[in-house]
Order: sequence, then structure tokens, then C-alpha cells
Amino acid sequence: MFMNFRRVKKCQFLQLISMCCVLSVLMVCWEQVDHHVVSHVKSYSYRYLINSYDFINRSLSVSREEADSFGSFPYLFNPKSTCADSDVLLLLFVKTSPENFRRRQAIRSTWGNQTYIRSELGVAVKVMFIMGVHPEQHKRDALQRKLHAEDQDHGDLVQQAFSDTFHNLTVKLLLQFRWAHAYCAHARFLMSADDDIFIHMPNLVRYLQDLSKQNVQDLWVGHVHRGSPPVRRKESKYYVPFQMYQWASYPDYTAGAGYVVSGDVAAKIYQATLSLNASLHIDDVFMGMCAITMGVSPQEHVYFSGEGKAPYHPCIYEKMITSHGHEDDLAYLWREATDPQVYGVSSGFLGKLYCTAVKIMLLCKPYYSNSYSCKAAFS
Repeated sequence: MFMNFRRVKKCQFLQLISMCCVLSVLMVCWEQVDHHVVSHVKSYSYRYLINSYDFINRSLSVSREEADSFGSFPYLFNPKSTCADSDVLLLLFVKTSPENFRRRQAIRSTWGNQTYIRSELGVAVKVMFIMGVHPEQHKRDALQRKLHAEDQDHGDLVQQAFSDTFHNLTVKLLLQFRWAHAYCAHARFLMSADDDIFIHMPNLVRYLQDLSKQNVQDLWVGHVHRGSPPVRRKESKYYVPFQMYQWASYPDYTAGAGYVVSGDVAAKIYQATLSLNASLHIDDVFMGMCAITMGVSPQEHVYFSGEGKAPYHPCIYEKMITSHGHEDDLAYLWREATDPQVYGVSSGFLGKLYCTAVKIMLLCKPYYSNSYSCKAAFS
């Protein structure tokens, strides 16, 4: 058998060059790659200890007075009577900032339109926008005057006098659960969402009505993060120093972009906020700490988005609950996703087969998009 040695040597040379390139990249990036891989493996194995034992809770426990101090800010807008004399299916808090007028109005005219929800879906959903004050004093007074006019028109703002910054997100979480406890404790479900999220309200209402008929309890549902490690890089906005949180893994928690809890869980979270150190500024992680203190575990729902935006397609809209990262396209997505024809796309055997194939192509990608998981393609 004749062999072309020149071709063999050429292949070997190319393999050698390729290997050198790979090794060079690894040598340059190894510290970062090693830290990323090791920290995630370590944290994911450690999470079983975090979720099974209460030593973390004991380390984060504080006195009632100190716990109260984290959220003891005066109200600037407080529509106390919003939930009065109502059978409230859902109390929905939208985390917003004072200057985000356009986002709030876009929500009011699409998925957060309470008149539409009442007349078309037949339920009471209370949509409240929660915020602090602008961190820059020279902008604050003008913004407060505009917010006063907005509240006069809509009556749906809840504002306390804390600085509205990323590092005060946990203060917003305290505001949500403490306001709910004080003024809307009878709501069957509570939802927390960002102001750049899209919520398919008809799908969400149907889902919650089914759960309500089952008298479901201990519900905390969303896009679940499991075994996430604290970020120790000082340049990251998610940086958490060892002194603030010493463990290698966070408790399991749902993405703060949008999650739902049942009324009994909302009451338990409120109780937990009265005994835990709320200095950790990552609000969804603090939510996980409160939940584990009360024996509540998050449940994955494949149609709750993480930080990623859901693909635009009727086969997705049919079961969509939330999609994150929407600022300028809410009106378009609301119109497309709630079109009655959407629910006929997957009808019949061929329709189901078509939508399954479409969702596999859209969701089962080799790279990470943090939207819906591949499992959603088969649900």
C-alpha cells in the first residue's frame, strides 16, 4: 500500500500548530478559566449543604430591631386602599426607577392594563410600581414633581425615601413583602418583576387560576438558579466580599426578573425579613435566603425567562409566561403574543409536531442564552 509521506508530514505539522495555538490560549486564560470552572463545581456540590442545613441562617440572623432598620424608610407614595374590598388573584410588583416613565406607561398600556385584565380575563390583578428616590439630589425635586402628577393620574406608585440604586435592590424586596403584608395580605399570589419584562398576562392568569383551584401552597416558581457561586471579582457589579457572604454557594433562588409566590409563601418571606441581615444587595439571592429559612424551595417553570429574551414565534407565545429585556417592543410583542390565532398554531398532530420542531431549533442551541431551557421544546 503506497503512502504519501509528504501529506502525512503536512497533517502532523498542522496538528502541531493547532495544538500550540490551543495551549497558548489556555496559558493566557487559564487563571480565569480555572477560577470559573472550579468555583462552579465547588459551589454546585456545596449547595446541598447550603439547602439542607440552617447554619447559614444562624450566621445571618440579627435582632428584630436591626432587621427592621434595613427597610425603615418613610413612604412618599402609598396607595393603601388599592386592595381594599377586592378578591385579588395577583398582586404584581414592578421594580422600577423614578426616571423610567416610558417603561411604566408601556406596561400600563399592554400587559399591565388592569381594565383589560378585569374585563377580558375576569380577575383582579393589582399592578404596583415600586421605587426609591433618584440618587442625585439636583435631579430629585424635578422628578418628584413629575412622579406626583403620574401618581395623580394612575395611583399605582409605591415609593419610599431610599436611594434608588443597584445596591439597594434588597430594600425594594423588603418594600414589596412588607407592603403586601400591611395592605394586601389576602392576595392569592404575589409576583415580583423588572420593568423591562414582558408578561403574557392571559397565560399567567390561566396558570394561576388552575393553581388556585388546587389550593396550592408553598409555591415559589420561576427560572431557578442552582448552586450559583458568589462573584469575588471586585470589578463586577455582582461582587460580594467574603465578609458579607462567606459560603461557596448561594441557596437556590429564582431569577429576579420575574417570579411568583403563593400567598402563604409571601407571608413566610415577610416573617423571614424580620430576622435576617439584609445587607446583601443582590435581591434575588436574599430572597433565596429568606425562603430557605422558612423551608420553601424554588420550582422551575420552563416558560419563565432568565436574563435572556425569549424568541419571537407563535409556537413560543402559546405557552410563554415571561420574557426579559424588553424596552421598546412591548406594544409589538403584546399584539403578536395575544393574537387569538396563536392558540391554533399547534392544534392537531401536525401542529404539535411543527411547534416541537420549531422550539427545538429556537431553544436547544449549543450556546447559553439564559432564556427558556431546551426542556420547554417538549412541554
